[in-house]
Amino acid sequence: MSGEQADTGGRAADEPPVVVKIGGAKAVDPAGAVGDVAHLAANGRRVVVVHGGSTVVDETIERLGMEPEYVESASGVTGRFTDAETMEAFTMAMAGKLNTELTAQFREAGVDAVGLSGVDGGVLSGPRKSAVRVVEDGKKKIRRGEHSGRIESVNADLLSGLLADGYTPVVSPPMEGKEGDGGVTPVNTDADRAAAAVAGALGADLVLLTDVAGVYADPDDPDTLIESASTPDELAAVEAAAEGFMGKKVMAATEALSGGSGRVVVADANVRDPIVAALGGEGTTIERSAIAEQAETGGETA
Repeated sequence: MSGEQADTGGRAADEPPVVVKIGGAKAVDPAGAVGDVAHLAANGRRVVVVHGGSTVVDETIERLGMEPEYVESASGVTGRFTDAETMEAFTMAMAGKLNTELTAQFREAGVDAVGLSGVDGGVLSGPRKSAVRVVEDGKKKIRRGEHSGRIESVNADLLSGLLADGYTPVVSPPMEGKEGDGGVTPVNTDADRAAAAVAGALGADLVLLTDVAGVYADPDDPDTLIESASTPDELAAVEAAAEGFMGKKVMAATEALSGGSGRVVVADANVRDPIVAALGGEGTTIERSAIAEQAETGGETA
């Protein structure tokens, strides 16, 4: 580590926790993030890891002889349709395989990692959505049998307790979906927004690692990286530039900041020391001041 990086770790006791979202696409190599979390934890910085896994979920579904199904919502966002069979494969891949394997990687690196699904201890909780409005062939329809949810609460006490005891939580969907009759069903939830909810609840900095350097003003030109946004106008420019999967990350960033996070950085997972680099200014940093007016009037969100 460089002198600057070592100094960053040395100030860890006075800094807020860090929530790191590791993407699940094949193009995202978690090795650098694992090493960085080990470095930060060794220097006393409290870290929570949240991970996705869309690629492995699709592969698991296909191995089981099913076809992954994606639908377009009425608002134009494309997402996975998760029926009962898909949810079974989702849980196998996310909580059963990926979370266990990633937790093992952290432990091998010397991190005292604890793997948790969002259901464990009600880490991620909210109402189940059993039907979704979709657009098919230009027509709006309602699809029933969905297993997804909107996070309304985070068990911050559980996560804070683990952090205080020196553990590094490694969290993944599914979340705890609350049924109208009081039952609980494991359901799908977006991992970026899960990371945002955790960061907001803990008042943590959020680092969203992906396979590009950040948000580009021109998505086809890597030389147009937007380095920061600290005012509402600058945030509006970031939102306008974010397309496709990046739009979800920027949405998650605003939710984290509205919920209590101090700053959010969208950065490249595949560079050297990606988390330390992001905290040091690499990538696209969105400051809490960019949503200052909303934060003052909107209260806490998940």
